[in-house]
Amino acid sequence: MYATLLVPLDGSKRAESALPHAVNLAAQFGARVVLLKVTGQAPLLERDEVIDAAEYLRKRRQQEQESRSYLKQIGNRFGDSASDIKIVIQSGAVVQEIIRAAQTEKADMVIMASHGWSGGRRNFYGSVVSGVLNQIDRPLLLIRSRMAE
Repeated sequence: MYATLLVPLDGSKRAESALPHAVNLAAQFGARVVLLKVTGQAPLLERDEVIDAAEYLRKRRQQEQESRSYLKQIGNRFGDSASDIKIVIQSGAVVQEIIRAAQTEKADMVIMASHGWSGGRRNFYGSVVSGVLNQIDRPLLLIRSRMAE
């Protein structure tokens, strides 16, 4: 039923609270798992603003290496439960990149954690989860997380 599962992560323990569910579903369906991390968009510069391009590129490469290492560690949690694990690192607007990855990877389900109550007010979904929920065209499993960072 679910051949490919997409699991977007941002490096937080809160996002990782969806992992036990992803591991369980991967084992149950023998699914392929796509672990996604979206890094930020390239900065928009003012007309006369100058940046050190070499330093910017160095930091981006370092960020990508750290993201890849992080996702590899996460992939180890699946052990033999997944038929295959793929690591995808994208840069851009987070919601759009999650939607794009779901389409590109032909994910049958997206599994992610939502925010719990925060800041003394009800926050049913984080802005990313809300954006994905409103735009996704396939099953979305939201794991309620009330975990403090």
